[in-house]
Amino acid sequence: MNQKLNFLDFDEAFTKSLELANKNSRVEIVSISEALGRVISKDIICKKNLPSFDNSAMDGFAIKFSDAGKTLKINKVIFAGDKGEKVQESLGQNECYKIMTGAKVPSDADTIIPIENCLDVTKDSVTIPKDIKKGANLRLKGEEQKEGNRLFAKGEEINSSHITLLASQGIVMIEVYKKITIAVLSTGNEIKEPWENADEEEIYNCNSYALISQLKEKGFDATYCGVVPDSLEESKNYISNLKSYDVIITTGGISMGDADFVGEAFLQNGLETSFHGVNIKPGRPIMMGKMDKSVVICLPGNPLTAMVNIYLFVIPMLKKLQGANEYYHDISKATNTKEFKTKNGRVNIVLGSLKNTMFDVTRDNKYGSGMITALYESNSILVTGNSTSLINANQDVFVIEFNKKLQNKQINIFN
Repeated sequence: MNQKLNFLDFDEAFTKSLELANKNSRVEIVSISEALGRVISKDIICKKNLPSFDNSAMDGFAIKFSDAGKTLKINKVIFAGDKGEKVQESLGQNECYKIMTGAKVPSDADTIIPIENCLDVTKDSVTIPKDIKKGANLRLKGEEQKEGNRLFAKGEEINSSHITLLASQGIVMIEVYKKITIAVLSTGNEIKEPWENADEEEIYNCNSYALISQLKEKGFDATYCGVVPDSLEESKNYISNLKSYDVIITTGGISMGDADFVGEAFLQNGLETSFHGVNIKPGRPIMMGKMDKSVVICLPGNPLTAMVNIYLFVIPMLKKLQGANEYYHDISKATNTKEFKTKNGRVNIVLGSLKNTMFDVTRDNKYGSGMITALYESNSILVTGNSTSLINANQDVFVIEFNKKLQNKQINIFN
């Protein structure tokens, strides 16, 4: 690719990356045991009241509130699972039920008193304290969810709390969006796979394994498709066989070097470029576009740069493409512990560690884009504004945590 790169501002590139993602419309039915991390493809409606009957939240005595302070005869004992005649109303004057947690409460009782709060408890009678609250410890039918309520909205990503509610409704199969298909490949004749022998002038391919594992952490499956040699004709032929994937992610081969053929190979396969070059450090040569129905993401070849850019730009776009409602980065407010410099005139991506609301910059912000250890030493990212040249000690900053849940609205992330 011989043209001069036209660098976009960070926020414009981020917006353009999201515009490439047309939400997934393909669906499938899966078991809730296999649904973690999947995206719900249609609203789910409550079909059974939760709880489905009035029940006791405690082991104790079910009484009429008007009998507070009295000594009551125990009419009968009600256990969880009892039904029919065992839970029919039958209280006489100055009577109560002894009841267990989760047991159905007959309609003639309106308050539950825990056994440990009662006085003079015997096999046949109990004295109820005077100071009680009407309706205490009584879980009413439908108080949590009523039949016909919307339990979950289309676009929600399923976690363990979703699974709990689904199981409580007797729902064991659920409609979700099909997982998008992602191809990951590397470029470069100097690349060797980890199982091959690499001499001192060759490097092991860590990029693809890093990206695939990062994608898996965020709920995506990706296929490793190998290394594309630095040859235009071979790259062109190789890429032509990838058009069945929803997303194609490459690392390397898209800067201005004489052997950087990947970008040109994509163009010759019909790529319509959305942008090529972002005014950030590190990661300027990132490129995105569409090739037929495939979203193409070409990342820089340096491991640190590739990992940071896939987190900032690609994960949100993939979440949107997968059909999720929440795909914007969330931020955490923190206090910067140590002064460090950044380069103004562009957005700086700064690695650091966030702990107990304190942000510690990694290696005084002095690390190369090809470094790998700096990523291991960090758990968050600080994004500066174009005009920022210094972050002071004790300055309030906003950072993006690597494990932070995404949200459904865009917020300002710049410092």
